[in-house]
Amino acid sequence: MATIKNESIDRLFEAILKFKDVKECYKFFEDLCTIKEILDMSQRLDTAILLDKGESYESITKTIGTSAATISRVSRCLNYGTGGYKAAIKSLKEDK
Repeated sequence: MATIKNESIDRLFEAILKFKDVKECYKFFEDLCTIKEILDMSQRLDTAILLDKGESYESITKTIGTSAATISRVSRCLNYGTGGYKAAIKSLKEDK
């Protein structure tokens, strides 16, 4: 996977880490992204969560409407990426 690290992206991530709650995140992301971009990102995370649970591509497509191409990309990142999806899933599990 290509590395995208630079000062501008660091600043973006640092700003996100400063939010105190989900309400602040909504405000920021609704200004920063289109609704479609936010929905796409949330769908990718949901896809990773379902893949992590062992769900099939067909089941994921039926459940959340993710395309096979997106499921494949998320699966590749989940299995061979930087570990970001795995860290997010672990963090969400710990919060429950």
